[in-house]
Amino acid sequence: MNVYETKTMAERLEGNRYPGRGIVIGVTPDGKKAAVAYFIMGRSVNSRNRVFALEPDGIRTEAHDPSKMVDPHLIIYHPVREAGCGLIVTNGDQTDTIWQYLARGESWEAALRTRQFEDDGPNWTPRISGIQAGDGSYKMSILKAADPQGSACARFFYEYPAIAGLGHFLHTYVCDGNPVIPTFQGEPERVEMVDDIDAFTDEIWNALDAENKISLYVRYTDLETGKAETRLINKNV
Repeated sequence: MNVYETKTMAERLEGNRYPGRGIVIGVTPDGKKAAVAYFIMGRSVNSRNRVFALEPDGIRTEAHDPSKMVDPHLIIYHPVREAGCGLIVTNGDQTDTIWQYLARGESWEAALRTRQFEDDGPNWTPRISGIQAGDGSYKMSILKAADPQGSACARFFYEYPAIAGLGHFLHTYVCDGNPVIPTFQGEPERVEMVDDIDAFTDEIWNALDAENKISLYVRYTDLETGKAETRLINKNV
């Protein structure tokens, strides 16, 4: 068994109809850029009625057709926000919790210990989060139900150095499921990063299930200058 096995994002996503929401963080093979990607998927009409919209410090989700929005509390949030020289990316409103704690000089771990998985039983969708520092190093976390009843929360934290060409992929679900969608298991998955932002964006978007994918955001930040470039794709346009 090769515990250091690294796959492309296309290989990680191949044949997976519903990994849910996903975060990728790493450093490009040339070692020059920090890279972050975030995607959302959806099975219900409410979940699919979304787009990513650019904000000065990141992105937010919003309804594609506001008249069709039923319940916004788990699907409308600010998934990506700048924090000093770093970048926060999450699958929910814990982005703002992390940002507030960091602004007060407290840790992201402390912020996430005040939060737990989503209140959407019986799935109890986990909250996944990441933060990348200005030097390219990063942390990731998953908060998930400790039992089928959602009576307690298990919290997992991971910390990674900046290694050229290496990234980690964390997603909410193992795969599709009915009636319960199985929660992601194990450590974030090792993935190969790509120097070209357009090639990486295309690789992820094209590998996501055509019926269930909704939006994708990718950001590359130059580790020397701090200059960032972004790509954003919305299925609903």
